[in-house]
Amino acid sequence: MSDGVLAAIIAASATVFAALLQLKASFAHAAARARTPNVRGKSRLPQLVIAAMLVGAGVCGFALAQWIADHRRAAQDLVTAELRARIEQMSRTESRLTGAYNEIETSVLRNIGLQGVVVTASVPPCKPAAVAAPPLADSTAEGSDSAALPAVAASSGGCTEADASPVTLCATIPAAATVNDVELYVRAADSDAPWIANRVTPGQEAAQARFADEPFETPDDATAKQVCERFVQWSTEHGRVARVVVRYTL
Repeated sequence: MSDGVLAAIIAASATVFAALLQLKASFAHAAARARTPNVRGKSRLPQLVIAAMLVGAGVCGFALAQWIADHRRAAQDLVTAELRARIEQMSRTESRLTGAYNEIETSVLRNIGLQGVVVTASVPPCKPAAVAAPPLADSTAEGSDSAALPAVAASSGGCTEADASPVTLCATIPAAATVNDVELYVRAADSDAPWIANRVTPGQEAAQARFADEPFETPDDATAKQVCERFVQWSTEHGRVARVVVRYTL
């Protein structure tokens, strides 16, 4: 039972209780006057008054219950309106923050694209493949049971480009970005020379090292992709450090 209905019942009960007291007093007064023959015709007036009081009490109780219910409904509507206003304000704030975050993120990615995404890889010296040496002729006396065993020796010719294992260097950039330039660099592992002095072009051999002729792209996920370059070095004396710089616009 709601508070409004309970308050209406209490008010109506109080009114009915007061009316009953009035009714009892009126009946007692009417009984006393009924003993007098001159007032018998007037004995119904108190009953009508009491009936009117009862009807008025019921109407007042119903009206009070309706007023309390309307008041509570108005209060609930006010609270609901305030909550909706706050939710809309929070939604607008979230939208503004999301927009600001996207703008900041896009600006940062653009700056990164202008500066370039750098990827480096250190490649150790190439190890030549081992080859089997031809068997030596036996110069012992005829009839000897000793057999010549094949020997294994390192290749004296070193590594070739086909012998070396290629390395793939990949730079991750936004999926919507447009690649403007792919800069390639290679220098000896123990060198401190500036990178700008060691820039090479795609497909150019530089001290027994080479990048592929063209970079290739591969998707990474829904928001990013990778720009990759293959690198190979076949020097057996020195390792190489390969460097790829990918510049893009967004």
